[in-house]
Amino acid sequence: MAGHDALVLVVDDDANIRQVVRFALEKAGFKTIEAANGSEAIEKFEEHQPQMLVLDILMPEMDGTDVCRNIRRTSDVPIIFLSSRDDEIDRVLGLELGGDDYVTKPFSPRELVARVKAVMRRLDDRRTREDARREGDADAEAQTLDHGKLSLDLDRFKAFWDGDEVALTVTEFGMLRTLMTYPGKVFSREELMRGAYKDPTIVSDRTIDSHITRVRRKFERLGAQPIETVHGLGYKCREKL
Repeated sequence: MAGHDALVLVVDDDANIRQVVRFALEKAGFKTIEAANGSEAIEKFEEHQPQMLVLDILMPEMDGTDVCRNIRRTSDVPIIFLSSRDDEIDRVLGLELGGDDYVTKPFSPRELVARVKAVMRRLDDRRTREDARREGDADAEAQTLDHGKLSLDLDRFKAFWDGDEVALTVTEFGMLRTLMTYPGKVFSREELMRGAYKDPTIVSDRTIDSHITRVRRKFERLGAQPIETVHGLGYKCREKL
């Protein structure tokens, strides 16, 4: 279970914030290591291979966005951003880079822990399915969801367009899976939250929009656009792909 053995890398140039985050996470059962700047974060990530990062955006030497870009070249490890700027541009930028969530300072340690747990539960679910398949579990046969050229491997949390894999985060996959269950049906942001998050009460509409934007851009690279906006209502998977 996440929270009992997961290692979280806490990255912030403020020692007091690192202490608060580490105390809250360790009290919840997580293991933690810390880094005081972006360069150190890259070194610690490569050395320890943590299961999640809590990553400050504004730091000396190398800021959080550069750290995220560096890590995303080789890993889809979950990342939760921290920032002292309550700015929607920063919020969208963080999620566009591949962050799984975003917390603005000052923050409640309880809320941060809730967000970390929510992301880790989704990751645990994916790993459980993958482990069961590797062990040859009869109940874990590969399941796919297909619609036109779009295909989802529900066990491995992988998406494909006309045979080409589209790398999605666990959160992005959950939203696309929800949309694909009923092509043409309009899903509200609340319904997409429930499909991707265990605790949707901690997620804003802007966060959902940012995730959808990121999914769209990934498919656009392949000349595809499976998601359609229905203004004032939400999103839907196109009926014809």
